[in-house]
Amino acid sequence: MKIADIMSSPVYAIGPEEPVSHARNLMLRHKISTLIVAEEEKMVGIVTKSDIGNRLAQTEPMWRRRPIDKVPIRLVMTEDPLVTIYPDASIEQAVELLLENNFNNLPVVDGDLLGIVTIGDILRYIGDQPGGIKISEVLEGEPVIVHRHHTINHVIDEIEANEVSKVLVENDAGNIVGMISTRDLALSMFKDSEGKLPGKSIKMARRPTAGGEKTYRYVKDVPLVAEDIMVELDGIVQYENTLAEAAKLMVEENLTGVPVENEGKIVGMLSRHDVIREAK
Repeated sequence: MKIADIMSSPVYAIGPEEPVSHARNLMLRHKISTLIVAEEEKMVGIVTKSDIGNRLAQTEPMWRRRPIDKVPIRLVMTEDPLVTIYPDASIEQAVELLLENNFNNLPVVDGDLLGIVTIGDILRYIGDQPGGIKISEVLEGEPVIVHRHHTINHVIDEIEANEVSKVLVENDAGNIVGMISTRDLALSMFKDSEGKLPGKSIKMARRPTAGGEKTYRYVKDVPLVAEDIMVELDGIVQYENTLAEAAKLMVEENLTGVPVENEGKIVGMLSRHDVIREAK
């Protein structure tokens, strides 16, 4: 099987001076995670949802306090020279390049840009293969968990401190109810065009008398917390499932990672990189 057989085409492009907000809108509209950055019909870079999330989630004030329609793509993209691959290369060669460079995508080039091969393309291929390695044989480490009321800043701190791209969210009873990835942060937490941080309005209640009925007095604006940006767990894999089954679920539900359950308890997280690393 060659890269030409599994690559995605056509490829969507954006200019280096266009704002991050435009890139985000293109990704949402076309349900893609990667854009080629081109200038005067020449490929000069590549930008992914992870690039946007990782850069804008940095602690420096210039990133955390800057509206995304004021940040040009050139500041978050991976610049030329890019790591590319030929259409006749093998899937194993693509996996090696992706893992070695910690990439999610590789432009496919043979003189001209022909397409792009993504981790999703490789997962789709893996998911079509019968049998294979079980998750229980390769799963390592404990999942990182935050509370649903933890602040977004705390979520970012946990992601950075543990060097992960995803955290699980638990409720007051200790049950896992959602997941947050750097991609979710990229698409939901930054200032709007007016420079306002995202927030929510809540109604504050007071009891006029002891034991009296609650009366809503005013509305208060508060910052977002973990439960406001988490995504529901659309997929959970079992400890004894195969990596091929996990890959198929990730593709079907457009997931960057899935919790692993064993005897009713979440015991780990499986990422796309984990799957392609062990199944190559």
